Amino acid sequence: MTGAVQADPGRNAWLTAAQWRRTFRDRPLIPLLFLLLLLVIASELARPGIVSTDWVGTTLRAAVPLAILAGCQTLTMLTGGIDLSVGAVASMAGFVVATLVGGQGIWVAMLVALIIAALVGIVSGLGVGVFRVHPLIMTLGMGLVVLGLANVWQIVMVQTGAGVPPGLRSIGTERVAGLLPYSLVVFIPLTVLILVGLRRSGYGRMLYAIGDNPIAARLSGARAWQIILVLYMISAILAAIAGFLISGLTNVASVTLADSYVLPSVAAAVIGGTSILGGRGGFSGTIVGALILTVLSSLLTSLGLPEAVRQVLFGAIIVVVAAAYTRVTSES
Repeated sequence: MTGAVQADPGRNAWLTAAQWRRTFRDRPLIPLLFLLLLLVIASELARPGIVSTDWVGTTLRAAVPLAILAGCQTLTMLTGGIDLSVGAVASMAGFVVATLVGGQGIWVAMLVALIIAALVGIVSGLGVGVFRVHPLIMTLGMGLVVLGLANVWQIVMVQTGAGVPPGLRSIGTERVAGLLPYSLVVFIPLTVLILVGLRRSGYGRMLYAIGDNPIAARLSGARAWQIILVLYMISAILAAIAGFLISGLTNVASVTLADSYVLPSVAAAVIGGTSILGGRGGFSGTIVGALILTVLSSLLTSLGLPEAVRQVLFGAIIVVVAAAYTRVTSES
């Protein structure tokens, strides 16, 4: 009898529903990497021979700007917020560089774009942190403001535009030995900065605290409005950097260039384990989420499915994964 009782847990507890839920909650990278592997295998089965060093390099190149924009969502979601202005800010940054590079040079043009992005982030942070405007409404409104101002800038400056600078095109498109994209030179330092900032700095811990229990964070002496203001400024600057890479990748400067990245950036953060309710998540999972969506997009293209199907699928992924994470964390 005792032997039977002892043998029951030994049937392989790893296969139990409780163990899977615990893994899904505490170590989301494990199921995410497994899903990524399945998608790579599916891509190879759908189009034999497609998975190669060239395919890997192309996938990494496309995933980098998406991962940076998804990082914006990850950081803001940790506080229970969201940033829907990233598409407009990224588009604006690429367009400003293209219109100023001819007269001012690439470094001055990029600096101007980053300053504008920082100002947009400060306004969003003031609205969310000081005036208590819901992040979804505030960032959506700021995105529309940025789009409108970019259209005005387009009318005034389009005649002096010199196009996407060769330097951005090189970083956005070229690869080392046909595998590693040059954009990793930008992405890796940003990744290290975000990961270390979230795990080792007091500011990173405060982001988790505000998202997990804002009342307790306030009682502990944290000035939430200052933290949120800096947060949205960081998010806007990251979006501008992603805009540089997207502009270089596509060789296009447009005021709506990065609009299609907004929904996938939210999806990548949610897939990566970041809770839309705040207090849970991390950038490492978001990176894998961006890779998953990039490989999935490539797979859908191989199958000949249109962009509309892709958007529907991304939206469904957000709903299903968010519901799954919410259920798992509530049961814990």
